[in-house]
Amino acid sequence: MKKVTAEMVKELRERTGVSMGKCKEALDQSQGDMEQAIDFLRKAGMASAVKKEGREALEGLVGFAESDKAVAIVEVNSETDFVAQNEKFKEFLKDLCIEACEMKSATVEELLLVKYRKDPSITIDQYRALTIQSLGENIQVKRMLVIPKSEKTSIGLYSHMGGKIVTAAILEGSSGHESVAREVAMHIAAESPEYLCASDVPAEIKEREIEIAKAQLQGKPANMIEKIVEGKLNAFYDQVCLARQKFIKDNDLTVAAVVEAEAKRSGKSLSIQRFVRWRVGG
Repeated sequence: MKKVTAEMVKELRERTGVSMGKCKEALDQSQGDMEQAIDFLRKAGMASAVKKEGREALEGLVGFAESDKAVAIVEVNSETDFVAQNEKFKEFLKDLCIEACEMKSATVEELLLVKYRKDPSITIDQYRALTIQSLGENIQVKRMLVIPKSEKTSIGLYSHMGGKIVTAAILEGSSGHESVAREVAMHIAAESPEYLCASDVPAEIKEREIEIAKAQLQGKPANMIEKIVEGKLNAFYDQVCLARQKFIKDNDLTVAAVVEAEAKRSGKSLSIQRFVRWRVGG
């Protein structure tokens, strides 16, 4: 059994909105397992919307760069937020994003071996070592992603909370719709979707939601349960699936409907292909 700490109770409180006392009880009942504690609260009807993210595990920033041919997103971690806000750290992150975008490196390991364009006598990893010496903290390149551009895609990018969160929305069908794609990226930053559409939700997650819904319906007539569970499952999809979420700038429309409206306006085919939401430490 994992010891239940005040930090764990605080995290559960932040993720569920349930009182500290009930959070402590749920963690005790779940032997310190955070996910089981969340299920305990949901089955008891005390928690509905649950934030997937807990406390940030690491400090640092996420950055991005784009060229005519690609978009690159990179996360760099530091030991403290003080260093992450240093201009040298931000310059290092910016340089890495540009290098990743231009070189189209497939992995962090490949990127670190690239010659630094501003000083070809050193590699990116040696540049990282020099930055460590300058700032006095360990700095790690955690992850990177390169998204190719094409005539059939429109990519929207958005940086939130000063680089603590970076999102991307990739629309498929035609280029030239970056403005709408960025609107969708802003929505992604605010609403934290976990999946694109209902068909992307794993079977085990769906079964978990059904189990929780049934636990909340004890005592209801059997002929009502199936219909109510179906309704709760659809409500869950509306909460976690990007295409089905209510658009933050117009709650009368879903995100999918916003993209469909843009397609109709332009007379071109357009749909959401994928999305990215990176949070520091995530």
